[in-house]
Amino acid sequence: MESLSKAKQEDMIAALQDFFVQERQEELGNIEAEFMLDFIKKELAPAFYNQGVRDAHQFFSEKLEDVFEIEKMEK
Repeated sequence: MESLSKAKQEDMIAALQDFFVQERQEELGNIEAEFMLDFIKKELAPAFYNQGVRDAHQFFSEKLEDVFEIEKMEK
């Protein structure tokens, strides 16, 4: 699996810091935000990823059934 670019990680850290200021009126330092991002990537992100895989599987399975519905009857 490809890791996130440094720029993307910095954007995510900034987003976490903005969230804490907006929602909790707390300043979150760079180190704390980086630890939180690491936790999210390690502990939470796999569940979202796996749900996305299941959703994609279901979607494509349904579309494949649609393809079989247009199959012509053989004599």
